[in-house]
Amino acid sequence: MTPQTAALMAEYNHWMNQRLYEAASAFDTQELHRNRGAFFGSLFETLMHIAVADTIWLHRFAEQAQELNQQLLGFPRPSSLREQLAGTLAELSGYRRALDAVITQWASGLSAEQLARPLRYTNMAGQAHSKNLGHLVTHFFNHQTHHRGQASTLLCQAGVDMGVTDLIAVIPEAAQPHRQE
Repeated sequence: MTPQTAALMAEYNHWMNQRLYEAASAFDTQELHRNRGAFFGSLFETLMHIAVADTIWLHRFAEQAQELNQQLLGFPRPSSLREQLAGTLAELSGYRRALDAVITQWASGLSAEQLARPLRYTNMAGQAHSKNLGHLVTHFFNHQTHHRGQASTLLCQAGVDMGVTDLIAVIPEAAQPHRQE
């Protein structure tokens, strides 16, 4: 993981979450909460899990980043992977937008030196770990993508087309070398 890749992944995360929540708004409350056989059951619970996991990881990352710690003051640390952060899609969407702003700002400030350091943390099962921060940031973004894939499948099965969801959609075009004629 490089600082540039972290910033790109934060941009992708923000873009995809906007599109995912917009698509989910086509569902009424009953359809949002309907158990569709996904790992977390419903579309709403899948979206909730992504937000919960992101919040947990950001609190872990904040242990080495004081500025991130300050940004997370409005985001209490969840005590369960199934914690309910919001009661409605509108509330969860607002939480998601605010969380994505924190992620974008944090990722844009990461340095290669920070990403090379180990991060010590305790997982939800109480097990202590020390792992490379760059690899953990890779996991953080990969986890989001994994569960957004599940959510987009649930939407597709219900007849809601998300359109393009590939990372390549946010990768900027490379500058072309200027040719001398």
